[in-house]
Amino acid sequence: MLFKENFKLNPVFCWFSFYSLIFRYLLALMSRASSTHYISRIRNIQNNSGRTYFSSDSLSKLNSLNSDISSTISSSSSSSSSSQLAVPDIDSKSGLIPLYHLLPPNQNPANIVNIICSTLRHDNTSLSLLQNSIKGLLPHLGTREISRVLLRCQVHYSSALIFFNWVKNDLGLKPSTQNYCLVLHILAWSRNFSPAMKLLSELIGMVKDVSPKEDIFQTLVLCTQECNWDPVIFDMLIKAYVKTGMVREGFGAFEKMVEVGFIPSVISCNCLLNGLARMNYVEQCWHVYEEMGRIGVHPNGYTFNILTHVLCKDEDVDKVNAFIEKMEEEGFDPDVVTYNTLINSYCRKGRLGDAFYLYRIMYRRNVIPDLVSYTALMNGLCRQGRVREAHQLFHRMVHRGLNPDIVSYNTLIHGYCNEGKIQECRSLLHEMIGNGILPDSFTCRVLVDGYQKEGKLLSALNLVEELKRFEVNVSHGIYDYLMVALCRANHPFAAKSLLERISQDGYVPDAIIYNELIESLCRCDYVTEALVLKDNMLHININPNFVTYKALVECLCRIDRTAEGESLLKEMAESGLSPDPEMCRTLVNGYCQETNVAKAESLLEFFAKEFQVFDTQSYNAVAKVFSEHGDVARLLDLQDRMQKVGFLPNSLTCKYVIHGLWKKVQT
Repeated sequence: MLFKENFKLNPVFCWFSFYSLIFRYLLALMSRASSTHYISRIRNIQNNSGRTYFSSDSLSKLNSLNSDISSTISSSSSSSSSSQLAVPDIDSKSGLIPLYHLLPPNQNPANIVNIICSTLRHDNTSLSLLQNSIKGLLPHLGTREISRVLLRCQVHYSSALIFFNWVKNDLGLKPSTQNYCLVLHILAWSRNFSPAMKLLSELIGMVKDVSPKEDIFQTLVLCTQECNWDPVIFDMLIKAYVKTGMVREGFGAFEKMVEVGFIPSVISCNCLLNGLARMNYVEQCWHVYEEMGRIGVHPNGYTFNILTHVLCKDEDVDKVNAFIEKMEEEGFDPDVVTYNTLINSYCRKGRLGDAFYLYRIMYRRNVIPDLVSYTALMNGLCRQGRVREAHQLFHRMVHRGLNPDIVSYNTLIHGYCNEGKIQECRSLLHEMIGNGILPDSFTCRVLVDGYQKEGKLLSALNLVEELKRFEVNVSHGIYDYLMVALCRANHPFAAKSLLERISQDGYVPDAIIYNELIESLCRCDYVTEALVLKDNMLHININPNFVTYKALVECLCRIDRTAEGESLLKEMAESGLSPDPEMCRTLVNGYCQETNVAKAESLLEFFAKEFQVFDTQSYNAVAKVFSEHGDVARLLDLQDRMQKVGFLPNSLTCKYVIHGLWKKVQT
């Protein structure tokens, strides 16, 4: 009644007081609710787990914080007691903020969780329609509200997942780690492992990029007090870490899991062992194996195979044999993977006798060697130059019903190429193509390399063309290798012709290939063709570099076109490249060879002033010309001028001066 009377007298003031009071109570409620919830969570963890997650100092500070918030709310309540609007206690059963009931349901911030849950129960596909109807409430959808919706939907995993994806993808909100962990628990509890693993990998990536110090494992443990959960989620965490390449973090999760009292499955342990073995973390591998024995996780054949591979990396045969004996004592017979690991290790060390002994033992123990077994033995034989025996073993493998693969053929082809037996390589190549096995880049590279060693690069070029007719995809790397080999063997036009053909198929050479072609053409004094290639580089936006200009300048100077070389020098300087002393020497020698000594002198000064290049050999080349003509005056004048710009004469310079004086006396 008093509110109504005052409203009639001063409505503006009353509405202002009304909204001010709502704001103060909302602020106090949010602070108290969030802090009280967090503190009670910590106490529950502390009491239920029996482990000390937080220190006594931290808990006393949190209790003090809770008292402060309670006193703030009390003082706020007492200060408002004199106001003319009576507000019920926020903890009463009548509702959190009774004043919100004055608003329509779809505009009530306290009702957002109920609205979303109701929509999910009736039709979980209509969230996009709901988004428009509660548009004004969406700013109130925080991480706490997301958690409340997820907890209400935990029995219906599909609704929880649809809601979570809606929040993340459609609304563009960023769920917290706790939100992720709740939906992960819901999915794992419902045995929906595939979407759970996907979200777990997503969470790991998010934490790594945004907050690397955040502990996903601990958050998962904390969330177990609020929702249904299955320990398999912790196995999945280890697998997800290994899958994303974070093997150290996976090892840390394993240790925490064991410390808390969860027992990982042998599958997750094997996954972790495999990741650690790939990263060559040998000590951690054995630590995991020892922990498995301590907590009662029984290893299986995969465990022993992984650890056998680890031991083979150490190349300690005694340890390997001891481990195999232990494996057999525990009731596990070595399988084909175990034998293949050992055979491959023996072959790498050149112990073919031991490798073939294991091969024979496999038959005695009814373990049939597979393609990997034979390929490892063939590779060991080829390494020792016993390619014929490897080929015989290949035929034995085929007779026993095993179909060779690309690795088997490549092993033999590589062996024959090393022995220079190209004809046998070609026979194997045609055989594999006939069996429907197309050569890969390794095959092509080995064959081209074999032809190069025999000095038959043109035959290699023909081979590549033959492979193209068989519709074999020849990689750009093979073309690069072949063109470089042709250039270095002084077959620049063959390389240039190949470049023109493959360019029609979309191949774009880089600066290295162009430089190889230009250098090869220049070595053969085909400078005109080399200059055309330089222009082609500019046409396809590849800037010539120092190597390009140096090859062209050297060739031009060698064929008495030094002036053109000097023009290229200026072009190079304009593009921001600086010459070196060798280029200075080339140009000066070129002008001296053409008896244009005045130009050679000016170049010496140009290099000294523009590029601070003081090449004594270039200086001596000019001095030698004056000395041979007995022109002592110009020689001494050259010496004075060059010393002023920074050149220092050496013993050879003095020799040329003396020789010039003697030559003048003789004339």
